[in-house]
Amino acid sequence: MQYASNIQVHNTGFVCDHCMLLLYRTIYSYVYPFSRTMYYNTSMKNILLVEDDKSILLGLSYSLETEGYKVTPCSTVQCANALLNKESFDLVLLDLTLPDGSGYDVCREARRLTEAPVIFLTACDDEVNVVMGLDMGADDYITKPFRLRELLSRIKMVLRRNERTAEGGSTIQIGSLTVNTALGKVYRKDEDVLLTALEYRLLLTLINHEGQILSRNQLLEGIWDVGGEFVNDNTLTVYIKRLREKIEDDPAHPEIIVTIRGAGYRVGSKRR
Repeated sequence: MQYASNIQVHNTGFVCDHCMLLLYRTIYSYVYPFSRTMYYNTSMKNILLVEDDKSILLGLSYSLETEGYKVTPCSTVQCANALLNKESFDLVLLDLTLPDGSGYDVCREARRLTEAPVIFLTACDDEVNVVMGLDMGADDYITKPFRLRELLSRIKMVLRRNERTAEGGSTIQIGSLTVNTALGKVYRKDEDVLLTALEYRLLLTLINHEGQILSRNQLLEGIWDVGGEFVNDNTLTVYIKRLREKIEDDPAHPEIIVTIRGAGYRVGSKRR
């Protein structure tokens, strides 16, 4: 979309973003007359997109809309927080670095006002930034540059997970495993699974980031000092093994807690 990338935007306000998005749609429709038609209806998922790079903001807005989402674009913390206080969103997709603050500021406001999931778009892929975002309540993150299909897949996964949690209340279903967070109980094929406090916290840490790879350090952060127990990298391996023995049908070939070689662990890569 070479034509759109030459557009110069001087005002970072919400009104300007919408005007530029309309112009972008017009240009794109002219250059690509056979592109997918956008349909607007009340059942659309409403995404708040917060990004200060205009080319990404406009291009991503159009791409999401062609996928059937309603997109509300803005480029500052002030604008995003004002919209969160005014409108209801199904998902918040936000950049970490913004001209008047940080995406963390928007994440805090989103967590205060809504249960909508939050995904960070960030050029910072170091572990400190990732852990900080997840600790603040973000549901996922994706590092720039990213492939559009990957982002769309992440969005669909997070929205499905959020809908499932809302429908099931305090019950989370992963394959044959059921976790009732209100009662603190775990069932496998309707049979009680007895877990220690640390094993339960480890399981929740993984399930709360379903589909996302968590490093060993991230898992250690999630279960640190549960019940006064000290957990290091070596004992984490033991707890993962014990947990698999209790929840997997075949612990030697796990389908719930999957090892991603050289990266960490992931829950939810295989569905039954």
